[in-house]
Amino acid sequence: MPYADLPLDQLRGHRSESVEPADFDAFWAGTLSQARAHGEPPAFTRVDSGLSLVETYDVRFPGFKGQPIAGWLHLPAGTTQPLPCVVQYIGYGGGRGLAHENTLWATAGFATLVMDTRGQGSHVSVGVTPDPEGSGPAYAGVMTRGIGDPHTYYYRRLVTDAVRAVDAARAHPLVDPARIAVAGASQGGGLTIAAAALAGGVAAALPDVPFLCDFPRATWIVDKAPYDEIVRYGATHRDQAATVARTLSYVDGVHFAARATAPALFSVALMDPTCPPSTVYAAYNAWAGRKQVREYRFNGHEGGGAFHTAEQLSWLAKRLGR
Repeated sequence: MPYADLPLDQLRGHRSESVEPADFDAFWAGTLSQARAHGEPPAFTRVDSGLSLVETYDVRFPGFKGQPIAGWLHLPAGTTQPLPCVVQYIGYGGGRGLAHENTLWATAGFATLVMDTRGQGSHVSVGVTPDPEGSGPAYAGVMTRGIGDPHTYYYRRLVTDAVRAVDAARAHPLVDPARIAVAGASQGGGLTIAAAALAGGVAAALPDVPFLCDFPRATWIVDKAPYDEIVRYGATHRDQAATVARTLSYVDGVHFAARATAPALFSVALMDPTCPPSTVYAAYNAWAGRKQVREYRFNGHEGGGAFHTAEQLSWLAKRLGR
């Protein structure tokens, strides 16, 4: 794709053409009610990560339909009082990683719950959580798994897991339930937006170059994975375009953003070929709460990298304390 997908003045004001389903709120209320009615309480088991300044717990909590989801809970060593907590979601293909990974927020004084990603965890980082749900014909990857109906779609399950991860964090006695932030990059950024909308009472959100936003535009202009999984599926299933569009509308970040009221710090990379900046701005412009965005003019999907991490650390400490 070109270095910029729209001129800057159009980019910063871009709004999605995604059509919100009339039963969007009822769909998600029913999904979460069903999930919260099943499964065992979250379990936290202390493990030795090899790090002396961070205490780590293996986490198991109930996700979609009560199915067990793995995670890590990281705490600053010696924690005795409830802390603000960052619930962290992982990018496409990745899982929770090993016990010593993803500990930055804990070293900064926050509790951190890192959610494993069902059915992924074999690309950029390892995971252990399966996706036990069946699926009809699908293109390789998870973008088209169950895409024939919003009730069977993979991201219905993953979004539900993301909300239940917030519930699990709140269940731990060393987490302050009123000071929960959600954070993640790419797919993790898309889940951040969804969790901020659906979990209730989230205090802050950090969507970093978010994926899963403005599907009508993303699937029209992006020619690389993961969005191209949907394009390739549509090229074969020529008669399913309307069905696919309807399913995707239930998980489009622009509709979640319109329901998210927590303060948010977004990032967008203006040369991003994976999550084009117009799709990020579609979610940012729909966000219902207070918001800020950091633009990285010459960067691709890596976004702001360590520079943006420094921004996030400062921004979140001002809002949640430590």
